[in-house]
Amino acid sequence: MAEERAGFGELTPDRVLDAVEAVGYRCDGRLLALNSYENRVYQVGVEDGEPLVAKFYRPRRWTDAAIREEHAFTRELQAAEVPAVPPLAGPRGRTLWRAAGYRFALYPKRPGRTPELEDATTLGRLGRFLGRLHAVGAQRPFRARPRITPDTFGRQPLAFVLEGGFVTGGLEAAYRTTAEEVLRRVAAAWERAKPLTVLRLHGDCHAGNVLWTEAGPHFVDFDDARTGPAVQDLWMLLSGDRRTMEEQLGQVLEGYRVFRDFDPGELCLLEGLRALRMIHYAGWLARRWADPAFPVTFPWFGTPKYWEAQILALREQAAAIDEPPLSLYE
Repeated sequence: MAEERAGFGELTPDRVLDAVEAVGYRCDGRLLALNSYENRVYQVGVEDGEPLVAKFYRPRRWTDAAIREEHAFTRELQAAEVPAVPPLAGPRGRTLWRAAGYRFALYPKRPGRTPELEDATTLGRLGRFLGRLHAVGAQRPFRARPRITPDTFGRQPLAFVLEGGFVTGGLEAAYRTTAEEVLRRVAAAWERAKPLTVLRLHGDCHAGNVLWTEAGPHFVDFDDARTGPAVQDLWMLLSGDRRTMEEQLGQVLEGYRVFRDFDPGELCLLEGLRALRMIHYAGWLARRWADPAFPVTFPWFGTPKYWEAQILALREQAAAIDEPPLSLYE
């Protein structure tokens, strides 16, 4: 087995087309790069057929076993008639391929638009969808994919940022102190939520990963699928002030509970999960900074203005964590 490359520098258009053809498809030369930073994703034209989506995994991020678990999860969802988009399978069900030092998978192209999260009916349908997804996710565990915890999503990325010297403008001490105080609050919320039920999740359930059609929603991009509490796949659907979020949560759960119970004890994690995402995002940018695409796309990262905004946002989030959890109106 050829050693995997260290980055995407050698992933030329010719290599993308050659990789797809090596699986057995005849490309017509059309190639469109799609919006993705963690991986490289392309729409590839195919002779006498619909275009395919080729997803080239970021080298050295996931093990083969973890990628295959992602693929298996989406196939389980499809088998349960939950509208997800699994990769196309070759002989003997193979879904993970290698070419020119890269791992990749092929997907059918699916249409759709971003859902309107301000609409109550849309939120209810998303809730039903997530309830069905989580009912499948609870049937068996991930073994090769990580768990969402205050350590994996908070302490580890924070350490990488601080040890790498990414905090500028003399703000390292302020950022460290603020983030550590937030993480203490998150850890306390995690303790309050115990015993905590965890299951297989989509993991990155924001509107950009949902394609909406007249038939309803389907999720794409299970690259961040992990083990964690159910509320992780719910909180990113909520926005606005407290009253608005409580209304939105009620609309989501009205659909969710048709297919699966929801433990209201998890609601004390909601603002902590939001804080973890903020810290994790800074760590993600720092870990990817050697990728030439990142300084070009995120030029503001690492500037004193960025860290000042992060410190302020985390202080506000610390206060949000201390507030009572959102209320459910039964």
